[in-house]
Amino acid sequence: MDWVAPVAVPEREIPCSRRKWPISYGSVGIVTIFADAVIILSAGILAGIAYHAWVTGAPGDVVQYSEVAAVVAALFISLMRGCGMYRPNELFILRRQIRTVCRCWGAVFLLLAAAVFALKIGQELSRGTSLLFAAIGLCALIAHRIWWRNLLTRGMDGQRFSGHKIVLITDSQSQDESSLPKALTSLGFRLEHHFKLPPPQPGSRARAETIAQAIARVRGSEVEQIVVGADLSHWPQLCDLIAQLRILPLPVNVIPVGAISEILRQPSHEVGNAVSIEVQRAPLTPFEFTAKRTLDVVMAGVGLVVLSPLLLLVAIAIKLDSPGPVFFRQRRCGFNGRTFQIMKFRTMRVQEDGETVRQAQRHDSRVTRLGRWLRRSSIDELPQLFNVLGGSMSLVGPRPHALIHDTEFDKVVSNYAFRHRVKPGVTGWAQVHGCRGPTPTPRDIERRVEYDLWYVDNWSFGLDFSILIQTVVEVLRSRNAC
Repeated sequence: MDWVAPVAVPEREIPCSRRKWPISYGSVGIVTIFADAVIILSAGILAGIAYHAWVTGAPGDVVQYSEVAAVVAALFISLMRGCGMYRPNELFILRRQIRTVCRCWGAVFLLLAAAVFALKIGQELSRGTSLLFAAIGLCALIAHRIWWRNLLTRGMDGQRFSGHKIVLITDSQSQDESSLPKALTSLGFRLEHHFKLPPPQPGSRARAETIAQAIARVRGSEVEQIVVGADLSHWPQLCDLIAQLRILPLPVNVIPVGAISEILRQPSHEVGNAVSIEVQRAPLTPFEFTAKRTLDVVMAGVGLVVLSPLLLLVAIAIKLDSPGPVFFRQRRCGFNGRTFQIMKFRTMRVQEDGETVRQAQRHDSRVTRLGRWLRRSSIDELPQLFNVLGGSMSLVGPRPHALIHDTEFDKVVSNYAFRHRVKPGVTGWAQVHGCRGPTPTPRDIERRVEYDLWYVDNWSFGLDFSILIQTVVEVLRSRNAC
C-alpha cells in the first residue's frame, strides 16, 4: 500500500451517491505506464503518417512506425520507472515530472540516434518523421502529466479512489494517529472501524480488551485488510499487537507515524543484508552529472578551438603591454571545498594569492591598460575553459572566490558553504542578475549567495542554457565590470 502525507479532508463516511473510480490509489502507477505507452505509440504512428502524407501523399509503412514507437516506449518507460516517477506521490509533483520527462525523452532519442549511426541503418528511418515524433511525443507526455496531476488532485479531494474495506488500529500514545483516518479515506479505503489502543499500564487489561474487540469485529466480516498506525519507537508493544493479529487470515500493514516516519519516507536501497536510507541526495543525480559534464566538455572544447586565434592575439598583447606572465593563477575553493588553481588572462601588475588578496575596484591602479579592456569585455575569463576541460570548473555554477575571501564570507553569510555542493562556474545565476565585480558590503555577498543557492536547488539543462545566453547579454552591457 502506497502512503502519502495526510491531506486535509473531513473525517466522514463517503456518500453512497458519490461514484467511485474503478482504480485504487495503489494502481495509479500502472495506469500511468499504460497511458504513456498508448500516447507514445499514437504519437509515433501519427508522426509517421502525417510526415509521409505531406511529403509523398501516401501514409507510408504504419508497421514500421509502430515498431519504432514501441522501442521508444519501452526505453522511456524503463527510464521513468528507474527514476521512480511512476510512484503515485511523485505524480503530484508536476515540475519534477516535466523535468524528468524531458530528460528521459531526450536521452531515448540520443540513444536511438547513436544506435542508428553505429548500425548504419539511417536510410531506413526518416529524419523528418523522427523529429516530428520527438516533438509530438514530448508535448503529449507533458500534457498528460498536467492533466493526470489535476485528475489525481480531484480524486484525492473528492475521495473517488476505490479501495479495500479496512479496520484501523492506532496507538493513542502517537501524536499523529488522528490524521490517519482522513488520509486513508481520501485514498479510497472504506474505514469500517477505528480502534484506539490505550497506553499500556501495569495491571490494566484495557489494551488487551481493545485488541480482542478489534479481532472480534474483523472475524466473520467483509473487512479485507488491517492497517496499524504506530510509532516505531514503541516497538515491543507493536510486536505484541502483530503477534495477536496473526490469528486473522488478513494482510496487516503498518504505517509508521511520529519522528521515525519522516526518515522512512526517504529513498532507500539495500547494502548487503542491510537497508540504507538516503536522508540527503546529491545536488545532481549520476545521470544529471554525466549530462552536465558532457555539455561542459563539448562546449569548452569547441569554444577553445573557435576562439584560439583570439586567445593567441590576447596572449601576445599582454606580453607586449606589461612585464609578467600571460596567465594569472590563483587558488580557489571548488566542489566539496577542494582547492584548485583558476586560470585567467593577467590584467594586473600584481599576482596576489595568499593571506592578503584585495578585490579589484573601479579605476584600480593595479590594472594595466590592456587589462582594463580585457576585464570590461570579460575576455580575461576565457582561459577558465581549460579549468572546465580539466574538471575543476563547470560552464555554469557559483563563481569561485579566493581562499581568503571564502573564509571571510563564510563567517558573514549563513549557508555560504552550500555553494560548494556543485562545481564553480565560469558564469552563474548571480552574474546574469548583475552580481559581478567587488562585494564591499555584507549585503552584496548575501545577495550573490542567495542567487547561487537558488541555482543549486533548481538546476536544469534549460536553466544552464538560459544563463549562458543571458551571460552574452550581460557581457555586452558591461554592467558592474571593473
